[in-house]
Amino acid sequence: EVQLQASGGGLVQAGGSLRLSCAASGFTFDDYAIGWFRQAPGKEREGVSCISTTGSTAYADSVKGRFTISSDNAKNTVYLQMSSLKPEDTAVYYCTAVPGVYSRIGVGGLLWGFYDYWGQGTQVTVSS
Repeated sequence: EVQLQASGGGLVQAGGSLRLSCAASGFTFDDYAIGWFRQAPGKEREGVSCISTTGSTAYADSVKGRFTISSDNAKNTVYLQMSSLKPEDTAVYYCTAVPGVYSRIGVGGLLWGFYDYWGQGTQVTVSS
């Protein structure tokens, strides 16, 4: 059974940092692309970042230069390092997975429909 568990959220002041983790189980981690999404109350779900099995990455324009996605295959975990946080980053963050080896992943990896699996989210709140 594919399972994804996001963690690491919390309350942080604007300008601060947080690192989210997505722990994966039930599948061969090396064969899946992983994505991060977020959804704030009253807003549409937004693709934040994604990483392919080859390490190719993509970011939403709203987080470029502030967020960094990385993968530790030995730990079956993907991280989202978030820096220079803004109040508008406040949302529930979800990680998602889709099987497939993608040499390059672009903005298509920021679409919810690209993924087959997702887990429960973690709340990130940025105070002004």
